[in-house]
Amino acid sequence: MSQDSATATEAARKLTGRRRREVVAVLLFSGGPIFESSIPLSVFGIDRQDAGVPRYRLLVCGGEEGPLRTTGGLELTAPYGLEAISRAGTVVVPAWRSITSPPPAEALEALRRAHEEGARIVGLCTGAFVLAAAGLLDGRPATTHWMYAPTLAKRYPSVHVDPRELFVDDGDVLTSAGTAAGIDLCLHIVRTDHGAEAAGALARRLVVPPRRSGGQERYLDRSLPEEIGSDPLAEVVAWALEHLHEQFDVETLAARAYMSRRTFDRRFRSLTGSAPLQWLITQRVLQAQRLLETSDYSVDEVAGRCGFRSPVALRGHFRRQLGSSPAAYRAAYRARRPQGGAESVATAVEAVVPSQGPSSGRRGSPASSAPVVLAASVGSGEHSLPGPDAFVPGRPALPGQRSAP
Repeated sequence: MSQDSATATEAARKLTGRRRREVVAVLLFSGGPIFESSIPLSVFGIDRQDAGVPRYRLLVCGGEEGPLRTTGGLELTAPYGLEAISRAGTVVVPAWRSITSPPPAEALEALRRAHEEGARIVGLCTGAFVLAAAGLLDGRPATTHWMYAPTLAKRYPSVHVDPRELFVDDGDVLTSAGTAAGIDLCLHIVRTDHGAEAAGALARRLVVPPRRSGGQERYLDRSLPEEIGSDPLAEVVAWALEHLHEQFDVETLAARAYMSRRTFDRRFRSLTGSAPLQWLITQRVLQAQRLLETSDYSVDEVAGRCGFRSPVALRGHFRRQLGSSPAAYRAAYRARRPQGGAESVATAVEAVVPSQGPSSGRRGSPASSAPVVLAASVGSGEHSLPGPDAFVPGRPALPGQRSAP
């Protein structure tokens, strides 16, 4: 039995009272985006037993008084209220209307009670903010849309936010990145409950891959969240970005902030959710990425112009963050320029990036593992597709998830 299915079985044994494993409650709020809201409704609410997909019983619950207004001014009326959550073995929060406003206290209490009684709690995209507000993510790994990850990390410092992942399965609490990653997580739940064959059958019906490779890296904007603009550290960060071509370390930044290294690390992490060394390395890699795209400098010259002490250091960090060597990345980028389309990019990358074996999922704070990649709030919104110059090759063979040990 796999670790995921063992966890699911254990969770099912813990269900108390009227709760049933096959009952899925979806908690909707006014102001939520209709796409994210519809994902669990489609996955768990349609009878596809003819295709070999076991049936769930869906309860659509209003998290507050209706009617619920959603994208485009549509108004919805949920057939159930919060009381129906008491029957669910899985509770899904597909989205929350605002990352700056607190969810209703009654809904948070219903989620806490459900969790205490053994229900599996799922947050899709900004639904992670509701789970965090309920205290269900304290001390746990979690993810959300890359654009909101810094805000989640800053507002809930006890949550181990990892913006790299498509979804994180921590056993009885699961979270996903934005929009389409919600489909990935829902398919993962079906796979955990009923096996790969059922999940594959459902994926075919939805016309999506059963498992997506890679994480959110290819979509990330790796600058800092807008909230840092009014903080005294903003001046130090601006200086660092302007002097990436120089060789300096975090001690230099701490000195410019008139702080000890320890205090600087703590303040920087509280603002961004990232360790300063990891952020600095990521900025240097991003600068190298730009130079590889826009200049004819050799890889050795690019390393020097990005503040790396040697080309070997550049190659190591570049491959760890982007899954490709600098030379291979440049070749892939130039190969797709005449076509300018995403498909040619993917083809070029597959040709130059060797496949790697899947990495083992490890629970823990992202600060202690792979380089952290953080996001900035952008005006285009979470549903915008990245432009042709925003492509970043992802990690070749990862399943896009981190599961509970």
